[in-house]
Amino acid sequence: MTEPPQTAEPTPPPGTPRNPPGQHGQHGGDGHLTGPPPGTPADARRRAALAGTAVSLLLILAIVLGSRLLHDFDSALLPYAVATVFLAFGIAYRYTVWISAPGARRLFRQGWRSFFSAANFRKAPTALPRMIATYLGFQKFLGARSHARWAAHQLVFWGCLLAAAITFPLTWGWFTFTSATGAGPGYEMRIWGFKIIGFDALSPVGWLMFHGLDIAAVLVIAGAAYFLWRRMKDRGAITGQRFAYDLVPLIALIVVSVTGLLLTFSSIFLHGGGYEFLAVLHMVSVVFTLIYIPFGKFFHIVQRPAAVGMQLFKYTSRREGEEEILTCRRCHQPIDTAPYVENLQSTMRDLELGFDAWTEYCPRCKRVLRGNAYLDHVKKGYK
Repeated sequence: MTEPPQTAEPTPPPGTPRNPPGQHGQHGGDGHLTGPPPGTPADARRRAALAGTAVSLLLILAIVLGSRLLHDFDSALLPYAVATVFLAFGIAYRYTVWISAPGARRLFRQGWRSFFSAANFRKAPTALPRMIATYLGFQKFLGARSHARWAAHQLVFWGCLLAAAITFPLTWGWFTFTSATGAGPGYEMRIWGFKIIGFDALSPVGWLMFHGLDIAAVLVIAGAAYFLWRRMKDRGAITGQRFAYDLVPLIALIVVSVTGLLLTFSSIFLHGGGYEFLAVLHMVSVVFTLIYIPFGKFFHIVQRPAAVGMQLFKYTSRREGEEEILTCRRCHQPIDTAPYVENLQSTMRDLELGFDAWTEYCPRCKRVLRGNAYLDHVKKGYK
């Protein structure tokens, strides 16, 4: 195969640092320092602890006010509520630490800038809703890998979303279900003390109201069981998996869902037999899972909306003008939009990687240049 002619040498050549050694700080588009260093890891942890504390206090305040000064708060659900406070602290803490890194911070800012851009909204008013639906909701990008994995991921996603939408407001005392008559099957659902809907417990609506968590559990068990089976059978998954990171989340989801279904089974078929033990077991599994979320694989649920912001940034930068598509400096094939490549270069400079010039080459030419460098500087030394 004939390689495309080399028409230009990189300026500066790939591998040449843009800044002298020992200089640290934030860089502008021209590679010069533009501000003070972003801070040490200790500073990031301090800010994260403050953010976590603030979010936790706000959640406690919301629980008190939303439950009408604890009038609608169920003390039996106190362990769940405490776990959600720890969950809020953990998410805020880790998210703050995450966006303190140069790459994540730039992605975070670009995403919000694109989100609040009036010009972007005028040019593509349906872009954000479409990306939320396709990228965040239905996650179509997973379908390109495997239709089965996409279907299982959807089961877990919607099952967890349904369970959270029911469990959290009930735990915080925001939702209440009270008997409308005191003797009959009529119930009222109230939010923050205001009546939303009245329904018959024996009607289809009533069945859905009282068995929503059971439906969510069935969805989660089906999806998590598929992923657990795959991690036991697929060689590619087995090779790189870690027990605490890859298997524990699946086991936790299945335990929470199964123990929740057993509570319903005990109520209907065993007349409450073993209910207290199952309730404690279910509570322990839920509390453990909620506390685990910020520090394990489940944290990608919190990170995913930021990725939607970056996708919006890429989409809107393409719409700003096709003439801004950057081409490879060696073979002149299109790479990506100039704003996106410049954003990547700035991130690499923030990280002081020293080879941001490589972003101006396509993946194929990068491999060719690396191969040529190996032949010129390493291989020729062997006889």
